[in-house]
Amino acid sequence: MERDELANWLRLTLTPGIGNQTARKLLAAFGLPEAIFSQSPNALQQVVTPAQADALLEEPPELPAQLETTWHWLQNQEGSAPRQILALGDAAYPSALLHIEDPPLLLYLMGRLDLPLDPAQALAMVGSRNPTPQGALNARQFAQALSQAGLTIVSGMALGVDGAAHEGALAGAAASRLATIAVVGTGLDRVYPKRHHQLAHDIAQHGLIVSEYPLGTPPLAANFPRRNRLIAGLSCSTLVVEAALQSGSLITARLAAEQGKDVFAIPGSIHATQSHGCHALIRQGAKLVESAQDVLEDLPGVAIADRVLIPTPASMATEDSLLQALGFDPVSLDALQARTGLATAPLQARLMTLELDGQVARLPGGLFQRIATT
Repeated sequence: MERDELANWLRLTLTPGIGNQTARKLLAAFGLPEAIFSQSPNALQQVVTPAQADALLEEPPELPAQLETTWHWLQNQEGSAPRQILALGDAAYPSALLHIEDPPLLLYLMGRLDLPLDPAQALAMVGSRNPTPQGALNARQFAQALSQAGLTIVSGMALGVDGAAHEGALAGAAASRLATIAVVGTGLDRVYPKRHHQLAHDIAQHGLIVSEYPLGTPPLAANFPRRNRLIAGLSCSTLVVEAALQSGSLITARLAAEQGKDVFAIPGSIHATQSHGCHALIRQGAKLVESAQDVLEDLPGVAIADRVLIPTPASMATEDSLLQALGFDPVSLDALQARTGLATAPLQARLMTLELDGQVARLPGGLFQRIATT
């Protein structure tokens, strides 16, 4: 994209009162942005309101600074992951996003630009920002197994399930595959949350980070639900790992269903609020899954490299009587004492050993939970 072309696209996106839908109407009527800005007020008013026409004919005051920042970001890539901006209608613009509601005018990309964005080989994985230890582990293990099987994992790089899914995908992908795609709600010159700085670097090296927001855009709350339509659009199906009833993950699931795509959900404890959203999805028709194999078997059109099975808790050895007493729901120390008959000191010592072994997690409120591992 040449500098003048970029300037015109940025001007269109920055014009007050001109959203994506209105911009698409203008593009359909007049062609490229440069043609829009050369129209007379009367011609523009055949498509937009008089106030919008006036705004289009006046350059936004922030345009010069935004153009300079963006052009510098594109041109100075030495030592960083490759960067690119795709405009709506560009030959390289992901065709899948042309079919979603409200496709972005501009897409900012950073990472492996040589690999195609192919929803037929991609699965969205989303879930709670505050997952249970088991939920985070499920996300990591499912993503790793599905990545090993040849799927690209798409998520939002948020805390919790998103981050675990990206980490699992990076661990499981072969070097020749697009391991994971992160669709973020900020400009690509920012990392949010900050603790994912290293994760963002790893994704940019082995996958792709995508945003529709201009450089400098901070983590505004309204941006994150909006980006979910891109997560769903860039995937063939969506897997919800853990989600409360008010979780933004359910927005992604709804958008996927509206796009005619399958929705999968991992069930959890009836006592865990983080699972109630998944249970609601299952009641509404989402497919209950207990292993990566369950997902792969429902994707007959996907060219899977290897079908990988994640062991389920039922397939694991249960010789340890304390692990049997724990079950897989959060449980208090008093309840464990009642179940096992152990005194407080030896019970706490045994729990500490299991915690250090990674078989038990200590939760807020003095609760303990068994963790199913491969």
